[in-house]
Amino acid sequence: MVSRGRARAVARAEPSHSSASIVTSMNASFANANALEIMDKALEQYGETIAIAFSGAEDVALIEYARATGRRYRVFSLDTGRLNPETYELFDKVEKHFKIKIEYCFPNADEVKALVNEKGLFSFYEDGHKECCGVRKVKPLREKLRTLNAWITGQRKDQSPGTRNEVPACQVDPAFEGAAGGVGSLVKFNPLTDVTSQEVWDFLRVMGTPVNALHAQGYVSIGCAPCTRPVLPGQQEREGRWWWEDASDKECGLHSGNLTAEAKAVQDAREATEEDIFKNSNVRAIVRADIEKLKNEPKHAETTIAVLYAPWCKFCKRMQGGYEQAAERLTPKGIKFAKFRADRDEKDWSKENLSLESFPTVLLFPKGRSGYIKLGSERRDADSLEIFIESIVGKL
Repeated sequence: MVSRGRARAVARAEPSHSSASIVTSMNASFANANALEIMDKALEQYGETIAIAFSGAEDVALIEYARATGRRYRVFSLDTGRLNPETYELFDKVEKHFKIKIEYCFPNADEVKALVNEKGLFSFYEDGHKECCGVRKVKPLREKLRTLNAWITGQRKDQSPGTRNEVPACQVDPAFEGAAGGVGSLVKFNPLTDVTSQEVWDFLRVMGTPVNALHAQGYVSIGCAPCTRPVLPGQQEREGRWWWEDASDKECGLHSGNLTAEAKAVQDAREATEEDIFKNSNVRAIVRADIEKLKNEPKHAETTIAVLYAPWCKFCKRMQGGYEQAAERLTPKGIKFAKFRADRDEKDWSKENLSLESFPTVLLFPKGRSGYIKLGSERRDADSLEIFIESIVGKL
């Protein structure tokens, strides 16, 4: 381990190669690499100017992999002031087990005081978690990353299909700056991207790694105490985080990208496209008049499931196969499948009238009832859609 002062001094040195070229080269070498190999390459490339972000959850596997490389490594963690006692206990156990010192980052006390005094201790339940996370997590992280050239996270593709399906092993960080400053100055490694939850836990058990005691109580993804709860069997692990919010909002800002003017222009161009999805003959295209009629019927004559979508949306495209498979399976059983394009001119109306908060939104109009029921889960595969329908209308 190196002193923090020396690490900062080294981190401020200009990278020998551009971040983009390093990422391209790294990802080419990671085509068939496992988590240990990715970790080894990351530590080899960046040495004292890279650090592991440790949250106190199962990403302790990152530290185990780092130790296995035999290289020197650094670990930092964000202490928001709202963590569970079990998380603080784990920090202590990890330091003793690995014989390391975690570099703790804290929020600005004056900013926390101002937020709490103005809005109270639990304002995030009313107006969303982004402001609180911004003060307690994102800003301290931003300051920490400005002392580094690269960082290592425990993101995995299987954590949340709605927001983490596209997690590369190595990337130019889209949201934060590194020590050199400016866009593209920070590289981010995700060694566990292709590792499943089961594989992570098999590894931790075999290695005898200390883990958070909350895991034994049903907690999977662990953050601040007021914003984390256990998940039920079959739920995606991040459904236990910020459970009162829509699935698309379940990122605190640590792993989000910036919507630049260029990105906004790309999004506008995508919204103008006429290329469609959900082309299966069992999925009927409907317009506003059709869905208004459905919405206002005093009693539905048949059960209809409708997806509010945008053809350019990657999450809509990702659920296409599952939705069409469910349509093939359930149309013969009397379930009607529909698609309603809710972007462009229909977006504001859909937000006001159809509970649209993100794409895709799935609504069920049950036979014999009025109104609709919104699918609250991120699981949109054929089996999950069938379970959703049967839980409302009964066995098909």
